[in-house]
Amino acid sequence: MPTNFCSLADVPNLADWVQLAQQFQQDPWQSADLGRRKTLGLFFFNPSIRTRLSTQRAAQQLGLELIVMNMGAEGWQLETKDGVVMDGDKAEHIRDAIGVMGQYCDLIGVRAFAGLQDRSLDYAEPVLEGFCQHAGVPILNLESATQHPLQAFADVLSIEAHKTKSRPKIVLTWAPHVKPLPQAVANSFLQWTAAMNYEVVVTHPQGYDLAPEMMQGVRYEADKHAALEGADFVYAKNWASYTHYGQILHADRQWTLSAKDMELTDQAYFMHCLPVRRNLVVEDAVIDGPRSLVQVQARNRIFSAQAALYQLLQD
Repeated sequence: MPTNFCSLADVPNLADWVQLAQQFQQDPWQSADLGRRKTLGLFFFNPSIRTRLSTQRAAQQLGLELIVMNMGAEGWQLETKDGVVMDGDKAEHIRDAIGVMGQYCDLIGVRAFAGLQDRSLDYAEPVLEGFCQHAGVPILNLESATQHPLQAFADVLSIEAHKTKSRPKIVLTWAPHVKPLPQAVANSFLQWTAAMNYEVVVTHPQGYDLAPEMMQGVRYEADKHAALEGADFVYAKNWASYTHYGQILHADRQWTLSAKDMELTDQAYFMHCLPVRRNLVVEDAVIDGPRSLVQVQARNRIFSAQAALYQLLQD
């Protein structure tokens, strides 16, 4: 089976990967011929700005050719369940479509969000796993139902470049939103930062616990203000309830990250993956302030993707 990049579990040595990405930060074109005469297919089941653009740029810097397809607008509706009678609105089975894609591409990147209706189904990752099983080529996770490893990788690169102590305090705080969002960003952020041996604290209202396996090496603090005290980095992010799956349980604006909240920190940097609902998730004064890293994180998406593609091409 080909090597894939779907989660932190596919990174045998995180320190080596961080060092590789940092080398690409210094010289993005150092491996410009590695992907020559090879094709990366990017298949989007959900919208994207940063993931699409950063991965395309990373691929170009490795010499790869690109095929990009928005599946919802340009492809057939795909059936993901096995053994069904396809007499509904699904025109093609995912097994057949993926088999074709794998013949046209040397590597494949896929983006498919959680449906937020059935937790067991989402955490089984039917679309991502379908690609891994049937494509026959390496798979790059561009965000799945439960994981966003390229974002977490970029977040680690951003922290490494701005930390002033060997073990900074990192706080992930829940924030309100107008609609339920998946847990993918939060899941990956906690896993990757814990693996870096940072001091990681997560704070959220009652009912927003994340999956137990995502909390290894992470401390939970119910009191938002207590969690923020002495923080070096603060990441604000919404996610829907895991226990009451996909539901919005709170809309308390006291969880909006404010400039006053940031005063509790040790002059912390602010982080967010974007897109962000301003003055709902975070106040303008914070995201536009001198300690905001959102544009740094966005730029580092190029180098996290480039490092991952480099490793897949090497394998």
